[in-house]
Amino acid sequence: MVIVQRRVPGLSRASLERFVLRARRAAGLRGLADILLTSSDAMRNLNRQFRGKNKATDVLSFPAPVDWSGNGKRTRTGEIAISADIAVHNARRFGHPAAAEVKILALHGILHLAGFDHERDNGEMARHEMKLRQALRLPVALLERSDSARPRTSQSSPARVSALPSRRA
Repeated sequence: MVIVQRRVPGLSRASLERFVLRARRAAGLRGLADILLTSSDAMRNLNRQFRGKNKATDVLSFPAPVDWSGNGKRTRTGEIAISADIAVHNARRFGHPAAAEVKILALHGILHLAGFDHERDNGEMARHEMKLRQALRLPVALLERSDSARPRTSQSSPARVSALPSRRA
């Protein structure tokens, strides 16, 4: 399910839902992932509540507790929150459509829900994200951006939430 609290130019709820389905399949993520497209203020509140960081961030991933249905398949994998404000800002900075930036962030969150952790995996997530970005026809991925190119605003932070262990763990 996609909840749009803050609209992004050129992106409808239906098109984001279609993209998330394609991205989940491409990433091998079984089960549903809910997406919240919201404001930087809401992201700041989520980041403060769940990570103890009082600043907005672009994307947060919240893995669901394991909840297996009777047929042995995981029905829900988690939730992803995306700042529409930061996505629009970063899209302008990097020269691509805001809709594409939201999709980049959704893909990044999906990979976290799939168990990837770029802070501990020696580049495995970055490599996988690059391949998926190309397959899904997305512009420059978040992890490929150098620190010098990353926008430095009060709204932007590279932080992510991922409670799942690294795939290498």
